[in-house]
Parts: sequence; structure tokens; C-alpha cells
Amino acid sequence: MKIVTREQMNDIDRKAAQMGLPTAVLMENAGRAVACEVTRVVTQIEGKVVLVLVGTGNNGGDGLVAARVLKEMGARPSAYMYGRRDAEKDAAFAAAVRSVPIIKAEDDPQRAALRDALKAADIVIDALLGTGKPRPLDSTYKGMLQSVTEAKSRRPSILVVGLDLPSGLDANTGAVDVDNLFCDVTVTLGYPKAGLFQFPGADRVGRLIITDIGLPQELAAGINLEMISSDWARSRLPERPLNSNKGTFGRVLVVSGSVNYIGAAYLACMGAYRVGAGLVTLATPASIQFPVAARMAEATYLPLAESAEGVVAENAVTALMHDIGASQAILVGPGLGSSQASRGFIKGIVLDAQSDQIPALVLDADGLNAMDDVEGWWQRLPRHTILTPHPGELSRLTKTPVAEIQANRVDMVRRLAQEWGQTVLLKGAYTVIGSADGQVKLNPIANPGMATAGTGDVLAGVIAGLLAQGVSPFDAACLGAYLHGMAGDMVSRELGSAGMIAGDLLPELPKVIKRLKETGPMQA
Repeated sequence: MKIVTREQMNDIDRKAAQMGLPTAVLMENAGRAVACEVTRVVTQIEGKVVLVLVGTGNNGGDGLVAARVLKEMGARPSAYMYGRRDAEKDAAFAAAVRSVPIIKAEDDPQRAALRDALKAADIVIDALLGTGKPRPLDSTYKGMLQSVTEAKSRRPSILVVGLDLPSGLDANTGAVDVDNLFCDVTVTLGYPKAGLFQFPGADRVGRLIITDIGLPQELAAGINLEMISSDWARSRLPERPLNSNKGTFGRVLVVSGSVNYIGAAYLACMGAYRVGAGLVTLATPASIQFPVAARMAEATYLPLAESAEGVVAENAVTALMHDIGASQAILVGPGLGSSQASRGFIKGIVLDAQSDQIPALVLDADGLNAMDDVEGWWQRLPRHTILTPHPGELSRLTKTPVAEIQANRVDMVRRLAQEWGQTVLLKGAYTVIGSADGQVKLNPIANPGMATAGTGDVLAGVIAGLLAQGVSPFDAACLGAYLHGMAGDMVSRELGSAGMIAGDLLPELPKVIKRLKETGPMQA
């Protein structure tokens, strides 16, 4: 599914009008869709008191239609309107006036009527501003939103719904005003907006619901930012033919581990196995082979020479050449450490090997950190490489402040993937993946429970496991991020977000794949 900017959404609306879908039709579709989504969230809408905050623009018109439709469904809606709307020119307003009580903000300077309405409300729908050009909220808008926030703090059971996006949230950047609402649910119209996935605004969205309002899909055909969906993920899952053996599903060589990071090797290997790789070989310093093997009987092992106990030797790279050639995917980096010997070892694999020796490479964690002092390092990478930095690692590689990276995640990934000619996956809430040809996909899953040591090692292994099964680098990175995120959500639903550990993801990965194959669309 496409993710759009404000300007792109305006262009889609304009083209829709030219095709015979005028604003009035889309407004009716949007308001009706929002009303339907609210009834799905609430389940029993009859008798519920609904207060719709209405502005002067199209977003307010959508809200008025939603109020009218909710009345038809048995709810008890009213509207609190800021600004003038002309009943002779505004069909949504004219229709709402006949069935929905409307309070005008200019008649309520102290907001007493608003406070009284909020005391009775079960549901508040914010339809004030929408995706219009961002501007500082004036005192009336701020006062209305503050009143809702105060009512919510006194009565948390009020359901706060953002219509398209929380009013005042910048549709492009996610910037917010301090008085923007924290919504429980945001029902976005047609296409999700880029700012809904960008912090700090993403914190205000709550549960995101994307609803169809009848826009022809071809109007968004040229947009190259997409959200990963369950349908897309299902279409990219590797086939599992009956007449198979372990070679059918590929071999992954995981180069990982050191005396201080033994667990990284285990998590990466098991991540590859749990998404279906046929054989995983762990190349690791010789002295930590047995501690890892005591926990992981499924892998094969390639013990590496050491420069110190549990630290790989720089010249150990020569021992890998046969196994590199026999593997379909190579993962280099998790837990190898930052010693001079390990950095030299990593460079020997990644930068000095002939590109045709490495069929597909995932460069993660310490593998990335070893590149930070090499001029033009990306020009020496193997042809099919996936780079998986978190913001701190990307900051070191690009000499860019983390805050600047986080403020421009999509643009940064798109630019670097094209400049480096590789797939780039930027970790974090709403992981962003870019390809060398300018495509960008965003994983719609954010889970604070996964902010714990080792989850990145699992992700790197998952991606390598998919690569080994023949999934293309960009698709493997996108699919890996989605499966990893969905596994985290499954754990979170059972355990909560506090106390999750990386190993909890491993048994959930095959369950996610099974559900994708058997039960149709999954909710992100």
C-alpha cells in the first residue's frame, strides 16, 4: 500500500475529481467509512454519545457526514464546530444540520458547552484540520484540544478518534503542537500519510486504521514509498515443495560471536532456521564453539582461529573461503566485537573477497562498525549486500547526527540506498527499507517490547535465512522486517511489552509464516 505526502494526496484528490469523483462524493465516502470503522472498534454503537469536533475544511465535512451516519446507526451524535460553513454550498453541513445538534465555538467563548458535551461523550472524533498545510494552532483550536485532553484524563474510557490524522500533526514530517491529541484510534482515508509513521507524531496516532474511500489505485501508481502489507508479505514467502531436502532451502553461513557476545551467534543462527533455511553453519571463534553448541544442536560449526580467547584472528578469513562458496547467503557481524583483529577480519571478508565469491551478504552490527574508517567502503561491497544499521550505526557510517537521521528516516534511506547501490534497512520503530533503484518500503509495526538486546541479531538471521531460500535482497529485507515485527507483536499480546527477550521471537516466527499462509490477512 502506498504512503503519501500532503502534496501527493492533494494531487490524487485533484485527479479523482477529473475522473468524475468530486470532493462531495469522496467526502460522503470518507464520512461513511469513518462511521463504519468506529462501529467496528466500539462493536455496540447504539445509544453511544458521540461528539465530533468540526473545522471549516474537507476534514470537517468528513466529520459531519460521519456524525449523520452514526445517527442513522443508532448513536447519539452532536458536533462542536469552529468556523463558518455555508449550508447553501456545503452539502455535508446542510445534511448534518437536519439531524445532528451543532454547537458553534463562537457562541461558546468560555467553552462551557464543550466541557458539558465532553462530560457526556463516549466517543470524540477529531475532524478539525486534516492534512491541510500545517500551521501553528490558534488559541481556539488549542483550547478545544486541551478540553478533550482534560476530559480524557478525568475519564480514560472516552474513545478519541482522529479523522485522517490527529489535527495539527504534520502529514509529511510528523511534527506536532504540544496540544495535539493523543488519539486511541486514527482512521486515515485512502492512503496512510507519511507523518503518521514519523515521531513525535506517531506517538499521537494510537491504533492506525486505513480505510478505502473509493480512490482508483492507479492514481497513486507513481509513488515509490509503500507500507508492507500482509498480502505483499504472503506473496513473497518462499515455496516449500514436497519433494525437498535441506539443500532446497539453502545454506546460511553466519559469521558471528565473541567472548562477550556468545548469545548473538545463537540468536542469528536460529533466526535463519526459524524462517525455513535448510542448513546453518556458524563460523565463530574456536573457544566459544562449545558453549554455543551446548544450546544449539541444529547448526554445523566452523571454528575460527583466535587472536585472544574468544576473539577472532584477522587471518582467520582464509578458513572461510570454501564455506563462503558453498553458501547461498552470508551473515557477517553480530557479536564479533570491535577489536582491531576482528575489524581486520571483517574487512577481509567484506571488502577483499571477490564479489562473485559471496552470492548474497547481510552486513550487520560489528560488520557495519568495521567500515567506519574505510574511505568509499560501499564501492567495494559484494554485488548483493543488505546493510542493517540502527540509527547509531548509521550515524557513525555517515558522520550524521542521530537526531538528523531520525527526523528524515525515509529520505535518508532512499538517498543512501541509491548512493551505495545496495539494500539499506534502518532499524527502529517503523523500520525503513530502501533499494538501489529508489524503492522504499516501511514496516508498519512498532513495538517497544522489541527494544531489547538481541532482537537485531534475530532480524539479521531472519533476513539471511530468506536470502538463502532465493528471496531477492530487497524483498528479503522487507519480508524479514515484517515477519520479525509480527513475531514481536504475537509475543507482546501474550506477555506484554515489558520483559520480552529476543529469544521469545524465535518460536513465533514459524507461527507467523503459518498464519500468513493459512488464515489470510493479518492485522499489523
